Amino acid sequence: MKLILNYIRKHLGIFLLSTFFLIVEAMADLLQPAFMSVIVDRGIKNADVSQILLFGICMLGIALTGAVCAVMRNRFASRVSQSIGRELRRDMYHKVQQLSMENIDRLRPASIITRITNDVAQIQEFINGIMRIMVKAPVTCIGAVLLIMIQTPAQAPVMAGIMFTAALLVWGNMRIGYPRFGIVQKRLDRLNSVTREFLSSVRVVKAFRAEEEEREKFEEVSLELARANTLALRTMAVFSPLISLTVNFGIVLLLWISGSRQSAEIGRLMASVNYMTQVLFSVTMISNTLNTAVRATASSARIREVLEEKPAQSTLEKPLIPEITGDIYFEHVSFTYAGAGKESLHDIHVRIHAGETVGIIGSTGSGKSTFVNLVPRFYDATDGKVWVDGCDITQTDLMHLRSAVAVVPQKALLFSGSIRENLRWGRADAEDDELYAAAQVACADTFIQQSEQGYDTQLGQGGVNLSGGQKQRLCLARALVRKPRILILDDCTSALDARTESEVLSGLRKLAGSMTVLLVSQRISTVMHTDRVLCLDNGRVAGFGTHDELMASCTIYQEIYHSQIGGGHHG
Repeated sequence: MKLILNYIRKHLGIFLLSTFFLIVEAMADLLQPAFMSVIVDRGIKNADVSQILLFGICMLGIALTGAVCAVMRNRFASRVSQSIGRELRRDMYHKVQQLSMENIDRLRPASIITRITNDVAQIQEFINGIMRIMVKAPVTCIGAVLLIMIQTPAQAPVMAGIMFTAALLVWGNMRIGYPRFGIVQKRLDRLNSVTREFLSSVRVVKAFRAEEEEREKFEEVSLELARANTLALRTMAVFSPLISLTVNFGIVLLLWISGSRQSAEIGRLMASVNYMTQVLFSVTMISNTLNTAVRATASSARIREVLEEKPAQSTLEKPLIPEITGDIYFEHVSFTYAGAGKESLHDIHVRIHAGETVGIIGSTGSGKSTFVNLVPRFYDATDGKVWVDGCDITQTDLMHLRSAVAVVPQKALLFSGSIRENLRWGRADAEDDELYAAAQVACADTFIQQSEQGYDTQLGQGGVNLSGGQKQRLCLARALVRKPRILILDDCTSALDARTESEVLSGLRKLAGSMTVLLVSQRISTVMHTDRVLCLDNGRVAGFGTHDELMASCTIYQEIYHSQIGGGHHG
């Protein structure tokens, strides 16, 4: 709840103005029964039309005032709740951008999405409820109780008992409901995770005709969410009727106590019944708003977890900003993913010279991607140090380091927009000639020019209107537009045919010397012509040298070569 109050303080002026209108509206509601009792006891009893008209006009004026105040507080409530929702989403999105991959892995992307959307919506609903109902309901409730006690003092003990019982029920509702609504949000995380996984792999699901299995998985998590929601809402289903029963019982008692009174006080009796109805409405609204508060509290705790998450990677106040040429040195580096029981890399001790093209090969799970992910500092080494141009990268300015590195990941990632806009992700101020040159090296220029709109061709989300090979070539072109000092190619030519891959690699060799290239691949034909090859096996260095050197000394490399190419000849 502290998080919510902190954001409300930023809009305290409008919040207080809305509260003012709420109080005036509540006072208007409280005055109506009092004026009605006067009309009945004075005007109707004495057949005094002037009294009826006078107090009737007053009631109309009060009703109009209350209506105007209601419109104003609704306007301010919507404005503040939407502003706070926007600020929460903005701050969370900004925070996630600052977190390292380790933090994001721990928080889980599906859960982060739920927090930015559903959890923020819960807080918006609560803030809107505070400004529309939560302040008005207590004022109305307390005012109505006091007016009943003033008009009929004999009913004070009954009112005290009713209010104590209602307060106890509201407290029990919150106490039982809070943990249950927290579980609901976790089940929603799971549902979003399953949905996201299915949508991202829908082609694979259809290819393997696994729709039924995915449907069963979705139904299972959907059922878990429904059960959690049912359990949470069951709390409201029990306590809300009990609260209504308590207040209605008070109305019956009020009528019973007033049964012996003379008809001269019928106006007061009507006012008291009206006030008890307002008490019932107010207590019900307080209970409902507190239920929303329970959900909002659970959601604020989840949002606060993101906002207070400390980046796993430390930063210095005055980091080093070296000139980066591409010299990379792994000094006895080991790495273990958070929560993993086994090291992904163990005691890696290699040096890659600036301008060198190094192929990285090994079996699946040997640590190839993990190795290259340490260079742009997506993760920090568990042990040892990674040096770039003589500087420990943990001491180097992170933005400066990454501005000199370009990464082409295994999975081609493109964004909605034109091809030109996607290429300029590499460098926003790149000229068209630079885009064309990069596309030519990546063998992407031909298919771009053949499309109807050329570089202005619009791409769907993730580049769905392109083939796998076309997407990979565009990703490579985007990286080349950056003109990096270090280029990381993480098995990014896997979807290319042999001829196109050969042309791409030939284009990259023409750039040799201007940047350091780390070329990860499963194909030995891709890495065998690089300057040197790093062969990994179960996270360890099995060999590091030229193709000929490894063919002479590295058993793992020999096995890969013979399994893919065969024969005894190599060169």
